[in-house]
Amino acid sequence: MIRETTISKGGCAIAVMAKAPRPGAVKTRLTPPLTPDAASSLSASFLRDITENIALAARDMAIDGYIAYAPAGYERAFDGMLADGTRRVLADGTKISAPEVHGFGCSLLHAAQSLFLRGHDAVCLLNSDSPTLPTALLTRAAWQLAEPGDRVVLGPAEDGGYYVIGMKAPHLHLFQNIDWSTDRVAAQTRERARALGLAVHELDTWYDVDDAAALQRLCRELASPSEVKGLRPYAAPTTARLIERLLIHSRLSAA
Repeated sequence: MIRETTISKGGCAIAVMAKAPRPGAVKTRLTPPLTPDAASSLSASFLRDITENIALAARDMAIDGYIAYAPAGYERAFDGMLADGTRRVLADGTKISAPEVHGFGCSLLHAAQSLFLRGHDAVCLLNSDSPTLPTALLTRAAWQLAEPGDRVVLGPAEDGGYYVIGMKAPHLHLFQNIDWSTDRVAAQTRERARALGLAVHELDTWYDVDDAAALQRLCRELASPSEVKGLRPYAAPTTARLIERLLIHSRLSAA
């Protein structure tokens, strides 16, 4: 069990699940066509845009932005690449010893337990692969979790996973026996929520940028932004500048 000093904060914590952006350790499915250094820079640009997006959502809802990071000892690796006011919490999963929770589930549960111990009323765990996620989806998640009654908020990803999960308590069963990194993650999470008797409030589907095809899609979206089902994608200015500076769209076309 995690032991931390409880701080009375309230509101909704939105934490980006993030690895320290080191060459060879992040965005490995994008190398090639990108070099490890370029992939690391892309990961860092995603983190800047996602944390700025959370800060934008916090103008409308009681939201505190976090990076739930790994590995341990790399807290300072994020210096200079996050939105102002973004807090940091370790979520490497090493402190978790829970039945039938394994792999990435340990990191998610670690983050959730730590953030609730800090006194937040609700917690959202957000991926680090969706820099253009509409800000409205973040505010909707926080709004749903501010309503009375226990519940789960799920933002399904196109690949069968989820880009965000929100909760009002660190329910262990949500992370048990999940086939992480498969197209069954969201469906299995819905099943776990139903088994707990929790209502599941679903957000609009969005996509992860974790392979070359998705990166090409991101390049097109940033070059010619348009609403999707009435939702305006976040502009992701840091990522857009990096893609232009590193000629990433040209690299992808050549590949």
